[in-house]
Amino acid sequence: MIRVEVAFARPDRQEIISLNVEEGTTAVEAVKRSGIVAIFPEVDPESDDMGVFGKVIKNPSAHELRDGDRVEVYRPLQIDPKQARLNRAKKKG
Repeated sequence: MIRVEVAFARPDRQEIISLNVEEGTTAVEAVKRSGIVAIFPEVDPESDDMGVFGKVIKNPSAHELRDGDRVEVYRPLQIDPKQARLNRAKKKG
């Protein structure tokens, strides 16, 4: 067994759930087993982007976790960062 964490955050709340899983468990499996979907119903393990310690995982359903990994589930962006910068620049000017 290995120890991993699953993390998700919204502006108003964040959770980090620790759990023990078998070696070979993927990021998606860990998110499903963590129960984080019960806390944050907007989390969709099958389609949400994920990372391990801030590094994006290209294929979470195939990425096997190692002892001590923290899987982070990312929220979709509300606005493109380039557009947000442009909007801020227009407000200043």
